[in-house]
Amino acid sequence: MDDAAHPRTGWTFLTNHARVLAAIARNPSIRVRDIAGRCLLTERAVQKIIADLESDGYLSHTRAGRTNVYAIPTDTSLRHPADAGPTVAALLSLFDVDNAARAEQDGGTR
Repeated sequence: MDDAAHPRTGWTFLTNHARVLAAIARNPSIRVRDIAGRCLLTERAVQKIIADLESDGYLSHTRAGRTNVYAIPTDTSLRHPADAGPTVAALLSLFDVDNAARAEQDGGTR
């Protein structure tokens, strides 16, 4: 039986902020609507999370026509004092973001 088809309630290992950041790392021009669908959040929640990440320096964006293109400064340290030392890049490496981003750009052929 596929555990992903039957989500568990209660606590999770990742925060919504980490999920949104990983989705953006995989595709820097992803739409808020697509992030919401991927992370099982509302668009409004994703907008709030993006605002949080930008205000604390974990994310920035530029406009390219009607699209936002996000940038993640990967040398930024994690926020919580207990997590001092590792960087955002180290966190994203847990998601294998580089390989996932390449696969997504190749149309999922990897």
